[in-house]
Amino acid sequence: MAAKQRLWTREELILAFNLYMKIEFGKTNKTHPKIIELANIINRTPSAVGMRLGNFASVDPYHQNRGVKGLSNGIRQVQPIWDEFFENKEELIFESERILAERQNIELEDKYQQVLFDTRDLKGETKIRAVKTRVNQCVFRDIIMMNYSSKCAITNIDIPDLLFASHILPWSKNEKERLNPENGICLSALYDRAFDRGYISFNDDYKVLLSSTLKENSSKQYYAQYFAPIENQKLIDTVKYNPSKHFLEYHRDTIFNSK
Repeated sequence: MAAKQRLWTREELILAFNLYMKIEFGKTNKTHPKIIELANIINRTPSAVGMRLGNFASVDPYHQNRGVKGLSNGIRQVQPIWDEFFENKEELIFESERILAERQNIELEDKYQQVLFDTRDLKGETKIRAVKTRVNQCVFRDIIMMNYSSKCAITNIDIPDLLFASHILPWSKNEKERLNPENGICLSALYDRAFDRGYISFNDDYKVLLSSTLKENSSKQYYAQYFAPIENQKLIDTVKYNPSKHFLEYHRDTIFNSK
């Protein structure tokens, strides 16, 4: 008599979703170290985890628009998790990291001690909000780094310590889209700051725009070295999610044109 199939729990599906958001679609095979790691954590085979990632690809609008079907036989199980993410990204991302830390037998604060070191003395709701924000920002960075193959979208710099997950819609201005992969661009430090402050932006063809304020410095050496060469340069191709043109329009209208 065949052994009864063990159904996936909600927690296991959330952990699979967490990994799906951090890993390139073309690398979701059973030999990938991160897939093997998650398989060990949840006591599943790497093949089973890989199949679940394929299920998430089948409900991902990005792949649907490309005509990539993924593995559709598990849609009914993964669709509620996907829908929950888009209804409340902050809660599900944080929950997925909490569950992952618990399964790894490590305190969440210890796992993220580099960004949570100054929250230990906070109390109550203040601490909960601070921890959730910092953890979610780290996950957002992981997602954006994956989406740009850990390279600056302008310079191709691939040193992680020099890269930032730049928000198109500022974190403080739009809570709903804070963790949307289409709201992030991987940029090295100089261009992250220039984008954040509105000195540069991008058009609907993903080409670099320079503000009139920045061009007032066109006679200076740093302009010739760091800005003139990138004008009209196209951002590198993404792995999954292109920056939202709607979000870029907001940036141009509200942040860029103020310069």
